Formats: sequence, structure tokens, C-alpha cells
Amino acid sequence: MGGWAGVAEMVVAMMPEAVPPLKAVLKDTGVDANDDMMMIGAVKPPKEHAFVAAHQFRWLLSQEQGMISFMHIAKNVKVTELSLYEDAILDACCQNIPADDELWYRVVEFSIGSRYDRVLSEMLGHLERQPLNKERRGAWLTLIGPVSDAMGLFLLAHFRLLFSLFFQWMHADDDRTVLLVLERIHTVIKLTWIRKSPYTSRLVDELVLLYKESATRKSREIMRNHIVEILVLLQK
Repeated sequence: MGGWAGVAEMVVAMMPEAVPPLKAVLKDTGVDANDDMMMIGAVKPPKEHAFVAAHQFRWLLSQEQGMISFMHIAKNVKVTELSLYEDAILDACCQNIPADDELWYRVVEFSIGSRYDRVLSEMLGHLERQPLNKERRGAWLTLIGPVSDAMGLFLLAHFRLLFSLFFQWMHADDDRTVLLVLERIHTVIKLTWIRKSPYTSRLVDELVLLYKESATRKSREIMRNHIVEILVLLQK
């Protein structure tokens, strides 16, 4: 294979040239996290020795396959030299969280790891700016459970955004979203013991309101069971 014994050897040989310019390229071509209308920043000519940049690095990172490739390299290529570049690869993934709806599912799955706190912060910030994006909130609510379990009490640091989103989504039009929110709330309460949190009173009020609103929903019995379970948990 082009003089290399295998894929791993080829990757390692290319990494010293490909990865060091990574952050500079990301800064020039990545997503502006503060502007949801901007999918890509200003484009500048890539450095001569940047192998990845020379092959349309900006395009690669905005695509799902690019994300999958970096995740695979960081997790599965067991070569000592490659581990030196893991932070740069994970930075690339974090920088491009808002880039694509298809990429969103990959990011949520990937977030279970050493960077989950940072990735969770990025995702919550983006969800705060687009709380009505059904696809992204659905993916997040469905897949974020293991991240919550891994973080445990550290979820306290994210309460402001978590409960701001929960309080909005609890009254969503579709039953699936409401049920997922109730499941996530139950998990957060179980992991963090929020009985004395400033959010407890508001949460009880919202749950009581939802209990009344659920009378007209198809899944009202399931919703009401979840609500009662949460209220009981708050009293323990």
C-alpha cells in the first residue's frame, strides 16, 4: 500500500504533517458556534504541508463521514504515536457540533468519553439557541442517557441550561418528546438529589401543570405515571 505495511502505518506516517495545523485550519474554516446562520467561516488558503487541509478539510469536517473517520482513528488505531494527536482530533469533532443534522446523532453517541463535559456544554448551548429543532432535541433526549449516568453529580454544573430546556420541552406538542423529557428529568433527579435546588419548586409546578394538560393526550396514562414517579422521588 504505497510503500506502507498497512493502514495503521500509513496513518501514523501522515499524522505529523496532517494534524499539527489542525486548529489553525479549524479556526479559518470551521463553524461559528455563536451564529447558527453561519455554517462555515471565512476560507483561507491551506498551508502547504497540511495534508488534510489540502484535501478540502473544511468540507470533510462538515460531513458525517468525516466525523466518523476521526472518531474511528481516535478510538481504534492502537499506535503509540497516534495517541499524541487525540486531543486535536477530538477538538475537530467538538468544533463542528452544530454543522449538520446528520452529524448531530454521531456527536451525541461520541460524547460518552473523556470530553463528555465539554461536548455536553456545546450541545446544550446549541439546543438553547434552537430549542424547537425537533430532530436534534429528539436525538439528544434519546441518546444522552449514558452521558448523564457517567457525569453523575457533575450535571449540577449544567442545571441552568438543562432545566431551561426541560421546562420548554415538557409542553411540546408530540407525546414522544414529553415522555423522553420526563425520563431524562427522572434520571437527573436520581443522580443529583435536587430536592434543595432552586429549580425544585418550578419543576413541581410544571409537573402539576403537565399532569392537568395530559388529559387530552393519547399517552396520558404513561405521562401521569412518570409524573407521579418523579414527584415521589422528589420526596425521598
